[in-house]
Amino acid sequence: MNSQASLLPADEAFAPGGGATPDPAAPLAERLRPRRLQEVVGQRHLLGAGRPLALAAAATRLPSIILWGPPGVGKTTLARLLAAGSGAQLIALSAVLSGVKEIREAVEQARLQRAQGRATVVFVDEVHRFNKAQQDAFLPHVESGLFSFIGATTENPSFEVNSALLSRAAVHVLEPLGEDALRELLVRAEALLGAPPMAAPASARLLAHADGDARRLLNAYENVAAAALAARAGEIDEPLLERTLGEMLRRYDKGGDFFYDTISALHKSVRGSDPDAALYWLVRMLDGGADPRYLARRIVRMATEDIGLADPRALRLALDAAEVYERLGSPEGELALAEAVIYLAVTPKSNAVYTAWNAARAHVKQDSSRPVPARLRNAPTRLMKTLGHGAGYRYAHDEEGAFAAGERYLPDGMADVHFYEPTARGLEARIAQRLAELRESNRAAVESAAAADTAAAAAAAQPPVAAKR
Repeated sequence: MNSQASLLPADEAFAPGGGATPDPAAPLAERLRPRRLQEVVGQRHLLGAGRPLALAAAATRLPSIILWGPPGVGKTTLARLLAAGSGAQLIALSAVLSGVKEIREAVEQARLQRAQGRATVVFVDEVHRFNKAQQDAFLPHVESGLFSFIGATTENPSFEVNSALLSRAAVHVLEPLGEDALRELLVRAEALLGAPPMAAPASARLLAHADGDARRLLNAYENVAAAALAARAGEIDEPLLERTLGEMLRRYDKGGDFFYDTISALHKSVRGSDPDAALYWLVRMLDGGADPRYLARRIVRMATEDIGLADPRALRLALDAAEVYERLGSPEGELALAEAVIYLAVTPKSNAVYTAWNAARAHVKQDSSRPVPARLRNAPTRLMKTLGHGAGYRYAHDEEGAFAAGERYLPDGMADVHFYEPTARGLEARIAQRLAELRESNRAAVESAAAADTAAAAAAAQPPVAAKR
């Protein structure tokens, strides 16, 4: 196998040199990498007693899993520790540097290991970067049990991992590390480096800078500690922190507000139709080092959640702003984000789509899995047509006004529901009028059909009239 894929006993896969002891020259984050599950900070929802990864670690054979979470929360560490706990050989692949060739080599190595009576775990970092063909290459071997598969991804596996592979692996969501977990890492780092203590304000700012990312925290602290030791400082204070990290340092906590408080203030300002406040919080976040791409995603979310169909142009403008930033970068592209934020703040607001979506999800979650009515089913083959698929379907464009009044599209036996109730603001005022007209047409058609059925039933119940001679 090449340098992009390593075949190592799981307990030797931690250090660059392949030994159990970390290289003293390795980055601090690598030297502090946990050697046992008990040393992992955070992720108690997965590692606590009786929790999924704790149970997986205790199983005779490690199940296939996908670890989904942001950078620096322990995905690679957990994969290695789980493999070590199972006693399996670990084959580590990077989806950035590997391809089908490396996957095939890993499969051959796994076969050799099985012939020797030893299990194998194949770990793929950034699995979302593999294309469909590369992901498909794992399927038969995961299915046959040749190896256990562990994938790590920062992207939503529902969209980035093939459904076939997804169905064969349990997805576990890792969360950004909380303040207590990050403080524990700082304690360990200070003890390892022998650095002077941190003043409380400096510690708070460094934790805010980390933003739940252990690697970011430790990389920043390593630089700060080196500067403090070189200067023979008795304490790491804010000025030292600022001199060392410079523009890297987030400034959200200078006024006592943290990252998610600030994005919350931006979102609420847009929702509250205050363009000046929205622009202020946007600048605060950009000035503090927030990723403009993250802000672009949140602006798109604001357009769908708080404006919706009251002004559909808001979503297009938000998407355009995100695209402009991708093309121009900072600082030029930031102006497009500002334009989108101002427009979203002043345009009419509606959360009717957001409310309807949540209502529909809640209904489906508690309701039974109802079959699709035969008239609405697809019938591309003769057999399906013979089975009655599509029979009785009314093609709307063949009807007056391109509307099949009285037709029903919900499952048979399900009560009528109105998830979407448009507001009287912006374009939704016209949508509400149109929807009322459609519902009235449906009501009239249903009543007319019911009256016709009643008349037909009454006629059928009359005794036949005797024929005259």
